[in-house]
Amino acid sequence: MNQNVEKNDGVKPNKKASAQKTGGVIQQVGLNMVMIGMVALLAYLVWQRFMDDGGNSSTNSVLVASDPEVETQDLPQVDGELLSALDTLKQPPQSSDSISRKINLKTIIPTRPRVNVITYTVQTGDNLFLIAQNYGIKPATMLFGNYVALQDNPRLLKPDQVLNILPVDGAYHEWKEGDTLESVAQYYAVDPSAIINYPGNFLDLAEISQGKTGIQPGTNVIVPGGTRPIKDWGPPAISRTNPAVARYYGEGACGSIYEGAIGTGTFVWPTTDHSISGFTFDSGVHPAVDIGGAEGNPVYATDSGVVVFAGWSDYGYGYMVVLDHGNGWQSAYAHLSAVGASCGQSVYQGGQIGALGNTGNSSGPHLHFELSIEGAKVNPLDYTQ
Repeated sequence: MNQNVEKNDGVKPNKKASAQKTGGVIQQVGLNMVMIGMVALLAYLVWQRFMDDGGNSSTNSVLVASDPEVETQDLPQVDGELLSALDTLKQPPQSSDSISRKINLKTIIPTRPRVNVITYTVQTGDNLFLIAQNYGIKPATMLFGNYVALQDNPRLLKPDQVLNILPVDGAYHEWKEGDTLESVAQYYAVDPSAIINYPGNFLDLAEISQGKTGIQPGTNVIVPGGTRPIKDWGPPAISRTNPAVARYYGEGACGSIYEGAIGTGTFVWPTTDHSISGFTFDSGVHPAVDIGGAEGNPVYATDSGVVVFAGWSDYGYGYMVVLDHGNGWQSAYAHLSAVGASCGQSVYQGGQIGALGNTGNSSGPHLHFELSIEGAKVNPLDYTQ
């Protein structure tokens, strides 16, 4: 009996220790599971903060805001260096050595300036001003580049003409026997270097340095910035004391000395339509305005005066009337369909002197209207009411 008791007493302690050991393992596993859960929760919250670009608060404040039931003191502490590294990853590079690249979907391809002369075929409805505007040059340059075709007269423009279009404002000179760089430059009021250095002229600088131009007669040379006087094809100054000065101008010239009405020095609009049609005022190219309207519309005297030209013009203006106002002023009315006044007649401001038309070198019904003072033509738009 005693031996059995002793054996039983030896077994019981072993079972107790085993039970205690098992319980400890279970407790440890449970704690580990809790810690793993806490770490997972922490990792999730840190990841959530990292992905939130708008967040500026600290990690602990994010944790509390994300789960208000979690108390700050129960949270495991996160390594400060880790948080600093995460914040650094979230921010864009601030170093002055960094390169910021932006997407630009609009690409601008620079255009190279043209240096050669091109050509343009005149279309129905074109005028000198419109063509010049389309190519970014002045109307005078159109005349300078096309003297053979236009002879300084914009009224000679017609469909199917082939015109030279200069690449820059200036002149186009046909080199003649005896021309020199100095003489051509002086004629067009530029420095010789303007001609020499222009790339479109393709001059040999080596020859020029030896006193030779290498330019053959008949060669056309671009003169950038060049200008010259333009022939005025409009009526000359015709005074009542010498109207015969316009005898060459056409059969409408008057030949006697006249006396009569004197102008007021103020001017009224010369027709019923107030639209500008075709050319506007250009002191060099078109020293007048073209006023639109239907053929047959009345044309009025802009001020009182005496008729010093009445009839056909041989220089492209068709039927025309010119008034001398007796005070230094003169006015001209061209492309008329009918003349309603005669040489030497006194007319008064607002009185009808003709009818709007389309005669002479004209591309459609309009009134060519000029004003001049002491022979100098001015913009009628600045003086008429």
